[in-house]
Amino acid sequence: MPDSILRPHSIAIIGASRHPNTIGYQILDNLIRYGFNGPLYPVNPNAAVIHSIRAYSSVTAIPDPVELAIIVVPRDQVLAAAEECGKKGVKGLVVITAGFAEVGGEGVEREQRLLEVVRRYGMRMVGPNCMGVLNSAADFSMNATFAPTMPPYGPVGFISQSGAMGLSILDYAEELGIGIHQFVSVGNLADVSGNDLLLYWADDAGIRVILMYLESFGDARRFYQIARKLTRHKPIFVVKAGRTAAGARAASSHTAALAGTDLAADALMEQCGVLRAQTLEELFDYAMAFPRLPLPRGNRVAIISNAGGPAIILADACESLGLHVAELAPETQEAIRAQVPEEAAVRNPVDLIASATAETFGNVVGLVLQDPNIDAVIVSVAPPPLKGQAGDVAEAIVQATASRRDIPVMAVLLGRQGVSAGMRNLLRAGMPGYIFPESAARALAAMNRYRKWLERPEGTELRFPADSARVTAIIGRARAEGREKLSETEALEVLDAYGIPTVPWRQVGSEDAAAAAARDLGHPVVLKVISRSIIHKSDVGGVVVGLGSEREVRDGYRRMLQRVKERAGITPEAVLVQRMIPGGRETIVGSARDPRAGPLIMFGLGGVAVEVLKDVVFRVHPLTDVDAREMVRAIRGYPLLEGMRGEPGVDVVALEEILQRVSQLVGEHEAILDMDINPLVTFPDRVLALDARFRIAL
Repeated sequence: MPDSILRPHSIAIIGASRHPNTIGYQILDNLIRYGFNGPLYPVNPNAAVIHSIRAYSSVTAIPDPVELAIIVVPRDQVLAAAEECGKKGVKGLVVITAGFAEVGGEGVEREQRLLEVVRRYGMRMVGPNCMGVLNSAADFSMNATFAPTMPPYGPVGFISQSGAMGLSILDYAEELGIGIHQFVSVGNLADVSGNDLLLYWADDAGIRVILMYLESFGDARRFYQIARKLTRHKPIFVVKAGRTAAGARAASSHTAALAGTDLAADALMEQCGVLRAQTLEELFDYAMAFPRLPLPRGNRVAIISNAGGPAIILADACESLGLHVAELAPETQEAIRAQVPEEAAVRNPVDLIASATAETFGNVVGLVLQDPNIDAVIVSVAPPPLKGQAGDVAEAIVQATASRRDIPVMAVLLGRQGVSAGMRNLLRAGMPGYIFPESAARALAAMNRYRKWLERPEGTELRFPADSARVTAIIGRARAEGREKLSETEALEVLDAYGIPTVPWRQVGSEDAAAAAARDLGHPVVLKVISRSIIHKSDVGGVVVGLGSEREVRDGYRRMLQRVKERAGITPEAVLVQRMIPGGRETIVGSARDPRAGPLIMFGLGGVAVEVLKDVVFRVHPLTDVDAREMVRAIRGYPLLEGMRGEPGVDVVALEEILQRVSQLVGEHEAILDMDINPLVTFPDRVLALDARFRIAL
């Protein structure tokens, strides 16, 4: 990503216009109005002067060097304009014009031809189908967009994949006082991508926070690699629209079915430290706080209000988001009691009641900031204060925080009377202000999550001994036979090749062989039919358990095959005999291949519970040891694995290793589309796979 697009020293506007209701007019007008610090060259063959600036018939007619060209001509003229820019030696293009890949059909081919021109001349291009770029730094002051507003200068870099959303974003940023250093509407992402911008901003000291509105990740694997490193230094917030197609196809595994929503995006962002905002409102809640406040040292929050209702709402919101409304120290409560009427509440939340003055707010905030039990403070001001206006209260809060800038303090100014003055006072002092309690709680919770990400070890991707060639041969044999599903025994062989322990088993083709296998394995045993046509064996009576003698094995074998023939109309190819292992907790480990993010790894409660409870968690390959540890502990049912009511817990370390082995397996064999081990039975001293399914690419 070159400086020529975001830090150009000269700009040509190809398609500049004299008519106010055109984009060509608006972009040139913005560049002039907001004081771009460089020469501007309007290009229009039908005008000699535009905006009192000499215009040129073409970019090649400009006598001086041009670093950046903004192209706003009709789509059929874009390629010719880009060709002229290449001949002129222009280094960067921003193509505003629409009508390319986003319309499909000929538009896709048109965009490809445009990209060929860009690459032939070594240019870089933002767009097409975008609203432009912006750099508000004083030494450039470049608003090369058709947005009607210019946000204040600040430490935020903003990427938008939607031009319409970009207009709203800049409008809200100006209204809320969110300082934007650089803004890029990336459009169709034909050349410059969001990943390019993340790399470009990684070393830019002027950008401390990155906001993104995305409809797709593009190269999701590359995004993961970049963001995982970058978020260690700069927070990234994403509003992700749209849904992935992962697992939407008919699949044989639970994993693929459960991964068929937006879980790939969630897993990817969670694993690389990106904070996902569900709405633009939430995104701006974050943007108000992060550039202005230090991160909290923990999750303990104090709430100060002059009304009980908002304080309760705040307390509920904080607790539901992982924050703790902590008990104030006795000496703090005693000091507050000396400042407030008898009917006020001094524990936490602190209710100063409606008669609280600006001075009372300031004094109490100052006292709470000295409390060792507190990591952050949210002050809620209900309208109207009986003595003083919101502006006075805001000023008092700001003054009280002057000596403790290491603790984040945010304010909620409810109502309308005097709120604008209060907000101005807060923003001028570098303190975020909100009009709803939940907004402040969301922002503080996001800061706490980011703090925990920074404290989280990066982890290590471990490698385990494995017989990769054996798995390649198994997959190759299935492909040669035109089978997209591995048989049960092939699946167990794959697990064995990667050191994933399985219950002792034999594949047999007759009643006599089943009886002999049961003797070798030891009673009791389980019988399972093996058939390419059957996905859920239990649905057709294809599983018999608890066979404790040779007679029971023979009888169970005959009855099972008869049931399968009656219910499914087939005779199974073979039967699997397994040693029956009683007890244990059933879990599931699986993987599904997302078309953009690559393999997703799943963990959760297994057996039939996975279909009913869906208590599962996903992460993106490759898993580190830290990722695996977090996955096991992230499910709601983890207390069952820890052990309850005197029961021993299971071997969670072995579970973590299985997850990493599965990650290695699917990473080394791209032909595996989806798979799961279900159930993976866990005991205090071991983990055993009872059943597995694999679907492969033909």
